[in-house]
Amino acid sequence: MSQKKEPTFEEGLSRLEELIQELEDGELDLDRSLAVFEEGMRLCRTCLEKLQSAEQRVERILLDTGGAPRTDEQGRFLTEPFPDANGQAPVSPSRKDPESS
Repeated sequence: MSQKKEPTFEEGLSRLEELIQELEDGELDLDRSLAVFEEGMRLCRTCLEKLQSAEQRVERILLDTGGAPRTDEQGRFLTEPFPDANGQAPVSPSRKDPESS
């Protein structure tokens, strides 16, 4: 059994635009219209999830220091993993606790 690779945000958005055009052309029969609509709704959810994830990552970078970006000594943005399903934040070995320095 082969699993389809999940499209990138850009691929999903491009395919969604194609599906919208197909529906707007009005040339599809009812069954095909429903299939296209269902695929579009799945892609819409996938794209929304990816967009929300990206937004959370940006907020994580900016909001931890009251709006100023957190960077390391080389000017690279610092990020932290989100809590897992149990609400536990994963421990990153590359991050030092500023309180313990």
